[in-house]
Amino acid sequence: MSSSVTIDHEKGRDSLNMVRGGTSDVAGTAYMLKYLSLIALTAQNAMVILVMRHVRTRGGEMFMATSAVVMSEVLKFSSCLLIIFYQQGSMRRWLHHLHENIILQPGDCLKVSVPSLVYTLQNNLLYIALSNLDAATFQVTYQLKILTTAIFSVIMLRKSLSSIQWVSLVILFMGISIVQMQPENSGQSQTGREQRPLLGLFAVFISCLMSGFAGVYFEKILKGTKQSVWLRNVQLGVLGSVIGMITMEIKEGEKLRELGFFYGYDSLVWLVIILQSLGGLLVAVVVKYADNILKGFAASLAIVVSCIVSVFFFDFKMSFQFMLGASFVMVSIYLYGKYVPQPTAVKKSDDVQNGKVRAI
Repeated sequence: MSSSVTIDHEKGRDSLNMVRGGTSDVAGTAYMLKYLSLIALTAQNAMVILVMRHVRTRGGEMFMATSAVVMSEVLKFSSCLLIIFYQQGSMRRWLHHLHENIILQPGDCLKVSVPSLVYTLQNNLLYIALSNLDAATFQVTYQLKILTTAIFSVIMLRKSLSSIQWVSLVILFMGISIVQMQPENSGQSQTGREQRPLLGLFAVFISCLMSGFAGVYFEKILKGTKQSVWLRNVQLGVLGSVIGMITMEIKEGEKLRELGFFYGYDSLVWLVIILQSLGGLLVAVVVKYADNILKGFAASLAIVVSCIVSVFFFDFKMSFQFMLGASFVMVSIYLYGKYVPQPTAVKKSDDVQNGKVRAI
């Protein structure tokens, strides 16, 4: 009797240890993915700006920005197609999934064409901005997209912001204004091409408006339908490629036919294209395994990295105004992510007793 109890006890203890070990392994994997994705997103945010800045201001044959945008979209939807194929497990199920969710739903694809058009135009504007602004100045100013996203979220999604979040948006606006008021030429690096800072600033401002609108519109689509973020990225990428090719034909059709699609391409141009495509995938991973606060830290750290690298490699000179403004921006990012309004409270009522829960 006692021996059987002992055996049962040992079996139970072994089972408990296995469960604990399994839970620990899962938690450890999630923890590792969380911080690996954040490190990768930080590196991507900093590298894509720095490398894009370099390839747009160096001497030699200049590639067409419109063709790079098209290739970025192609690479993005191709990667998402591979992810969906891995999830479906077989060619037949993969084709059926795509046919059911894309081919048979043209109206749904039409809705996605709106953010697709906006993202394509925005990506073209980023090349214009980085051709006329230093990487560090661009990285700080581009955070204005937090403000535009917040405004469109309140208008389109009826989201509420906490009082501290509104304060953080004011701090953000102040920080960006201070950066733009830095002494003339203090933040200008020496390049071999003529720069027009006002054009660059205008391009960043329009990009931030487009980013805010497209991001909120895309979020609304994702929350209102059953399709996965990977499938939505396939739709965005395919439509973006088509729109990008039309834009390229309108803007640089003659040059395209004369010089070819891949004119001016080298390993650094391909690196920019890969980094741009990688950004969308990394954001999806960060949203799944991390949170807004840590994502904000990643954005802040990317600003710091961009500033440091710009000092050493792009002859960027940081003024007191720039450092003060950049500090304001990083503080605003932290505050905006940390003080998110809590979900609507739920209390017990007669509906609870009937199996229903009513939100206050």
